[in-house]
Amino acid sequence: MGRAVTIVEGVYLIGGPDITRSEDAAAYLIDFGKEQVMIDSGAGGSAERLERNILDLGLDPRGISTLILTHRHIDHIGGAPYFRKQFGCRILMHEDDAEAVETGDRVQTVADWYQTAFPPTPVDIRISGDGGTLLFGGESLSLLHTPGHTPGSLSLYLDRDGRRILFGQDIHGPFFPRLGADLAAWRRSMEKLLDLRADLLCEGHFGIYQPWEEVERYIREHLRRNSGCPG
Repeated sequence: MGRAVTIVEGVYLIGGPDITRSEDAAAYLIDFGKEQVMIDSGAGGSAERLERNILDLGLDPRGISTLILTHRHIDHIGGAPYFRKQFGCRILMHEDDAEAVETGDRVQTVADWYQTAFPPTPVDIRISGDGGTLLFGGESLSLLHTPGHTPGSLSLYLDRDGRRILFGQDIHGPFFPRLGADLAAWRRSMEKLLDLRADLLCEGHFGIYQPWEEVERYIREHLRRNSGCPG
């Protein structure tokens, strides 16, 4: 497996199929100087490898103040219990997905698909409504409620060094109604993301897209594939 990848200064890809394990979704780390924010945590088996990748960047995992879970599926949340226990970080997610994490629901976390279990894990901060803004060292990290893939899916964006960086996990789906998917809601969510005109997209499974024209192309292509929308 590979090492962490620098996306822009202070923004890193620390986990994913080509870095940690094949079952992991992408995991990202943002360095805000005095503290760090981690976005998603892989499927669980790679938690110690994620820790090593952070150390290899010259950062201390004890500096992670917040672990943001973009939605409730195991390939994104599996390492959360490890990081919360080892380093005391607070877990943040949207309230519409939080119950499955707190109860260890094997169906709604899709842990059953992975032939594993997810231990009931407290969610320290529940985001409600459309999202909000978090401040870290004078910088703003914006949260957007982007339901569709799951009811509580979150996207995030950060403006740094003149560029807008969008963390849009699982834009591509898939969409299973029994898991709370809603294509109409997803279509509205994608329009919200397009309105951001992000310079760089950090996606959950298919890599990094830039500049804005490539970000737009990627989102509109999935609108066409998954919704019949002409884009």
